[in-house]
Amino acid sequence: MRWAPDVTPTPDGLRAAVERYVATINSRDPEAIAALFTEDAVQADPASQPPNVGRAAITTFFRDGIAASVDWTFEATAVHTCASTVAIDFAIAVHIGGGTMRIGGIEVFEAADDGRFASARAYWDDADVAFT
Repeated sequence: MRWAPDVTPTPDGLRAAVERYVATINSRDPEAIAALFTEDAVQADPASQPPNVGRAAITTFFRDGIAASVDWTFEATAVHTCASTVAIDFAIAVHIGGGTMRIGGIEVFEAADDGRFASARAYWDDADVAFT
């Protein structure tokens, strides 16, 4: 799913943006994922790492993740909205080589007036990662 201009930072609009984000993340199309962000967006995953600034850097981040994995399944297990901010509890299973890396965490987004994400920060650390 690509970004749609009718999404606005209302609770329902933010929930729709999260649904679009989840579907687009699972499509594994780095350009489509980056299109969900403003041109000058800041994205950090995890938040403790230097951020990816701008749509080109976000595209590269996801392109590299796609290249390093066989596939993945990303889900938002809970969605919490407040003004133009939306936080999600997430779970991702990344299939890499002979196993699966599972990460659970929280991702916090700030929406711009047009419904795109101006920022996204994922909160997780080694304690949130499991390999099977």
